[in-house]
Amino acid sequence: MTIDRSRLVPAGMCFLGTILLVVFSARTFLVQHESEVLYPTVGLTRVFTLSDINPNLAGTAGDTDVYVYEGPGTGGSLLIIGGTHASEIAGYMTVALLVESLQVEVGRVFLIPRANASGATHTEPQEAHPQYVVFETAGGPRSFRFGARFTNPIHQWPDPEVYVQPVSGTVLAGNETRNLNRAYPGIADGNLTERIAWAITELIRREDIDLSFDIHESSPEYPVINAIVASEVSQDVASFATIMLQVDGWEFTLEPSPPNFHGLSHREWTDYTNTRPILLETANPAMGRLRGRTNADLAILGKDEQYVAAARIGIVNVPFDEDGISIERRIARNLAAIAAIVDAYNTLEPERIIAVGGWPDPRELMENGLGSYLASP
Repeated sequence: MTIDRSRLVPAGMCFLGTILLVVFSARTFLVQHESEVLYPTVGLTRVFTLSDINPNLAGTAGDTDVYVYEGPGTGGSLLIIGGTHASEIAGYMTVALLVESLQVEVGRVFLIPRANASGATHTEPQEAHPQYVVFETAGGPRSFRFGARFTNPIHQWPDPEVYVQPVSGTVLAGNETRNLNRAYPGIADGNLTERIAWAITELIRREDIDLSFDIHESSPEYPVINAIVASEVSQDVASFATIMLQVDGWEFTLEPSPPNFHGLSHREWTDYTNTRPILLETANPAMGRLRGRTNADLAILGKDEQYVAAARIGIVNVPFDEDGISIERRIARNLAAIAAIVDAYNTLEPERIIAVGGWPDPRELMENGLGSYLASP
């Protein structure tokens, strides 16, 4: 048998190229499983994980850190979670910023930056989302994973044909089984997403949390946007705060929590705990169906010509011009809303006040940029 040596070189090059592609792809895949380093303030009291509450999360990609800040004065308890949907990057960055800036004088604050840690380990197929966003700090750049809406299918598979929400019996699309904000109040030994939901719900019960925030983002055309979503037990603080925010120049809509839409944090935390739940929603053009080129700049700067055009013909639900909706603006809205709602809560519950601060002024954040307030690496 005669070997055609003229074909060996091309075949060898193809083989080498395949090996390099596999190595690069594996590295790209693995690096998104590496958690970012956060730099808590000196006010941090302790850190524990959700697996300390639900041992069924131990050793899984759903386990995540809970940062606890306790003031010298006795008061109420506050929970703020981001990263329920890891593609909603302003939610995660708001809580990460709080980890690195929070000061507590009275009461306790629990912070969960990555509520669904598994969701941060991948990106949505066919969405062209970036793996990372990068911010320049005084000491150099810091990168943060962008992530996806759902639990990583590598960690929870297969999806059922339809997902029957276990507590309510509500029938949803099969991939909603990996949506943390459809899994509450959760099941201690359920699928991975349900175990995460149960741990967070149990944290609220066990620590007697008075006021809870779940921070989200959505597309500019989504009807519930730039909104405070509150159930019946939170309407008192939410309505008071919405008025104060509007007086201060922040436009928010106040939305009720649908009593029959089950699995959502603001619904099930109401029904299964004693907390006052609040969901915050900002507009992120990187998540919209009308967007143009999708990249990290779109997620950070929030500028998009397609949305400017869409706003001109009235098919978006927030003001959108050439300035866009930057991540600083979205985080600033979250900080302003949290401060106003905590103030309203303190007015209504003077026996269990929560005195917090330390984070940047929202308008100064928009002017100076997020990197000015993040710790140096």
